[in-house]
Amino acid sequence: MTWRPLKRPGHEVAPRRLADSLPGVTRRIGGPDGAAFVHLASSWADIVGPAVAAHSHPLRLGGGTLVIAVDQAGWVTELTYLEASLRARIDDAVGPGVVQVVKVTIRPK
Repeated sequence: MTWRPLKRPGHEVAPRRLADSLPGVTRRIGGPDGAAFVHLASSWADIVGPAVAAHSHPLRLGGGTLVIAVDQAGWVTELTYLEASLRARIDDAVGPGVVQVVKVTIRPK
């Protein structure tokens, strides 16, 4: 049997973008506002610059902690050193206090 959405009189069911649904879904399961993470992920190169973005990406955001994945150990050191500057840029992008802690982990491509 193929899944089909329930039909409700007067309610049209149309596809919608994931970015439009994510904030509501994450709030319902007790997570942070997904809009902040979506914005971080989609604007990562603008926030950190193309050189850093080529070797890193935001992995998850929860409880004020942003986990960033990097492809080489040297980038862990670099981003840890730049944490204060990075948090200031992130505050400018998603609002102050959304990211309070930055953790960096290695995830080879």
